[in-house]
Amino acid sequence: MTDQEYEKGLAELMAEDGPAKKKKAKKDRRIGKFWRSWSRKRKIVVGVVVVAAALFAVAKAKGGGSDGEIMVSTAPLTKGDVEEVLSISGPVSGTDSAEVVSRLHAEILEILVKEGDKVKAGQVLARLDPADVQKEVEIAQNAYDLAVAERNEAQIQAETGYARARQEELAAKRDYDRKAMLYAGGDVSQMELEEARDVLAEASRQVSTFTLRGGKPVANESYDLRIRNAEFELEKKRKELEEAEVTSPIDGTVVRVNSRVGRFADTVDDDRPLFSIDNLERLEMKINVSEYSIGKVEVGQKAEISADILGGETEEGVITAISPTGEEKGGGSTERVIPTTIQIQNSDTKLIAGITARAQIVLSESKDTWVVPMGALVDKEGQSFLAAVENNVVKMIPVETGVESDVEVEVKGEGLTEGIFYITSPMAFLEDGMTVAASPMQ
Repeated sequence: MTDQEYEKGLAELMAEDGPAKKKKAKKDRRIGKFWRSWSRKRKIVVGVVVVAAALFAVAKAKGGGSDGEIMVSTAPLTKGDVEEVLSISGPVSGTDSAEVVSRLHAEILEILVKEGDKVKAGQVLARLDPADVQKEVEIAQNAYDLAVAERNEAQIQAETGYARARQEELAAKRDYDRKAMLYAGGDVSQMELEEARDVLAEASRQVSTFTLRGGKPVANESYDLRIRNAEFELEKKRKELEEAEVTSPIDGTVVRVNSRVGRFADTVDDDRPLFSIDNLERLEMKINVSEYSIGKVEVGQKAEISADILGGETEEGVITAISPTGEEKGGGSTERVIPTTIQIQNSDTKLIAGITARAQIVLSESKDTWVVPMGALVDKEGQSFLAAVENNVVKMIPVETGVESDVEVEVKGEGLTEGIFYITSPMAFLEDGMTVAASPMQ
């Protein structure tokens, strides 16, 4: 909807009148639909215009300005500071956190910490019954020892078998060489020579069945594979035995203990962890920034953090991380949001993990610049104007807008000078050169 369409539509709606209830209800519905279609800032402007129109009507009823002139309120143009601020809420948490779980179906014998305790990485939090796991370690150890023994026995068999096969091969070679000489002298038949050659070939084949490493026979590789499998299973069970002592993976504070003595470690209610640990030495906020604002947010920007727990005080935060990807906002909205992290700078803050705080991030700011209320601008055909008043005559000064807050906006233009008066709540129908009755008098 353009400014012209907006102004036309508003004028048409305000002009409608009639005593019939049916016509009034239809008008109310059209006004409601029209109102919802416009932005929040435009609603502020419209509100100001409506109030101004009402004041004008009251003034006219009481006599108005001289000669029926329009009564307007003015203010001197001054310089100031304006900031565009993004205000967004999010949860406070530790900068590092860990959820401690156990894979062991073992009874909890002892819990050594309580919520609020500070712990170090590697510190024991709970002890589990190790009996079942200890038996599994013993079984795995036996399987490993058996695999090693079988491999050693196979190695001995390989060495003795290879030595015997080599001896038989050498004996067969000597017999074949002797018969080959006798065959050349006609002392043995060709059949005898071929039989000796076959015996030598079989002996050589037997030698080739052995696996050699560095010229020495070794047991079949399948025995080494069995040992590796058994060793893996043994290490796994030993690791599980170590897990019978549940330890903290990080330095931090125990914020939740979700089980008790006598329960099984792997069956915590609602799939919660045994322990939740947060590093509360440094706190941070997790916020979701709209895709429409993220372009003005960058790592290193400062944020002002407020929360009920601070009792009116604020804390300083700094944006430390912006996710490289967006995600769905939820609630049926098509808008995307980008997860962003703000680190709280004060390590001795009153803030605590788990509460919701509000961060205000200055997206842009302008110092010592011309500043007017948002409702002081008049939009005509895509151009913004400031309605100045000189000698009770309206002078429409074209301006460009800069940084905007919720209620004020920076304005720039050649006709802006200190001391000029502008209409604080101009009506849309004001034109350049129109005579008005300004208050205070110009």
